[in-house]
Amino acid sequence: MPTAAEASGAQSQIEAALDAGLDAISALEKVEFQRYQKWVLSVDGSVYWLATGERMTAQGALHYATDRHQDEDQTIGANQVIFSSESEVTQFNVVDPQTMWIGSWPIPGSPPLQVAFSARGNYFEQADIWHYSGFAVFPALKTQIISTAADLPSGPIVSNSLPIWLSYNAIAPVYSSFLVPDNAAPPYVAVHVESTDSLAAAPLVGPWPGVTLPNSGASPLHELPVSIFARDRVRFTTYGFSNQMIWQYLAYLEEASVSDELFGYANSPIPTDAKRPQVEIAALAQKKEVVIIANYYQGTANAIARRLILQAFCSFQAIGGVGGFGQGAIFQGGVVSGVGRNG
Repeated sequence: MPTAAEASGAQSQIEAALDAGLDAISALEKVEFQRYQKWVLSVDGSVYWLATGERMTAQGALHYATDRHQDEDQTIGANQVIFSSESEVTQFNVVDPQTMWIGSWPIPGSPPLQVAFSARGNYFEQADIWHYSGFAVFPALKTQIISTAADLPSGPIVSNSLPIWLSYNAIAPVYSSFLVPDNAAPPYVAVHVESTDSLAAAPLVGPWPGVTLPNSGASPLHELPVSIFARDRVRFTTYGFSNQMIWQYLAYLEEASVSDELFGYANSPIPTDAKRPQVEIAALAQKKEVVIIANYYQGTANAIARRLILQAFCSFQAIGGVGGFGQGAIFQGGVVSGVGRNG
């Protein structure tokens, strides 16, 4: 049986050999990463990542494999990335759902890859090599990675009834589907608009050209009133709700439909139980689903979104230390965006 010193020496030999191999295949290359701050539009839950200017450099070997996809709406090369490092990149271990590190990797003849990691591979102690993996930012998602707050939209992104449902959050937090915050604790509601149909012969648009937005380029944008009578099929998924609580939530929405007159029911919604198990604890989550078919005017949803924006009056400190005051939309993490001006 080897002694502790011998075992330690054998481990060091393994590490030295693997480190030498990693240095050889990587040519001591370095990857520059920039920290981004998460910005969530309060009007419809859309997520953006804003560059903070904070940078770091990590040394290691970066490998990527490209898989070409031809879909109905895009033709892309999906780049799967693995970054191997001789030492742990401690910045990646900070558990902060409001920040993310994105690396930039040059590609000859093409724009650089924007690299983000979603997983850390198995760590083998004797090897002492760290592996981080993920996919480069897809082209369709590059609009969500922005450099300055000026690139943030001033109004809602969605074109359905989602702003209506996000505004009714007195019972529990309400999030857009696929955009629930990391490790959110129940109770909460996730809203998914499954379909949108028109109930009118034609939308009411105009009058053209509406209000031309200043400084919007050679082909200017127009703030053009649009309204149409529409019907959405909306699925609400709740976690942490008891039977009494889900009916209280439905009564809350029904009362709002009468008092606020923002939407009307086209069905009789009833909650159903969904099975969400975890084998490690042999239990089921308190998951329920409700489908509501709602009639509304799309102009109403847009008005609610604008009202949420205008409700936020606050002073704020911009990135870079410039103070300001103005109207804006409050984001998760205490960040504000809007029509304020530098002080």
